Amino acid sequence: MKRILAVLLIFLVCGCTVVRIDTDNIDTIVDVVLSKDNTLYNRIGRGYKYYVPRGVTYIDTDDLNDKLYSNGNYYYLYIDAISYYNGTEVDYEENSNVYYSRKISSDEGFNWSGYLEIEKVDDLYYIQFVYNYAKIETVVPKRDLNDAILNSAYILSTIQFNRDVIQLMLDDEYFTNREEKYEAFTKDEGKEDHFELQVDDD
Repeated sequence: MKRILAVLLIFLVCGCTVVRIDTDNIDTIVDVVLSKDNTLYNRIGRGYKYYVPRGVTYIDTDDLNDKLYSNGNYYYLYIDAISYYNGTEVDYEENSNVYYSRKISSDEGFNWSGYLEIEKVDDLYYIQFVYNYAKIETVVPKRDLNDAILNSAYILSTIQFNRDVIQLMLDDEYFTNREEKYEAFTKDEGKEDHFELQVDDD
């Protein structure tokens, strides 16, 4: 009985509410998740932190690139600390030639600008989701498409930067010759429905 009362007290004090999201509609997922001010985090990197949702597993980090995994799919998260530090706006034009394309604008009430683009290639869907000075890329089958968007939206919306740490990294020339990042999934022409990840070493 004491445990039940303690749990109820926690909910009353925290003001926790359950928000149901229509996960059958991509626009609704984006609108609901990105419109929330969420300061949760359970993953800390160098100069940033964010929340890894239930069902998503953190794998590893390479500089400012995090590799995550969920339900048979890999997510590649790139943290753009330089754009954050300089306050660079995202420049994107919606593309009518792909499965889904949407520009996310701070004028629409969102905290940051970005975009969500989904390209259908054979039976797979290549997702590029940019928001809050970060980008997630993944390739998923149709059945996992909306879950991948939901997970990506949660991750991107919870990213918090530590400006002082990023300033130190810039002062120490941490970013010099560190332009390596998960750039894109590209289709392997020799095999059907096979994507491989390219890493830029500029």
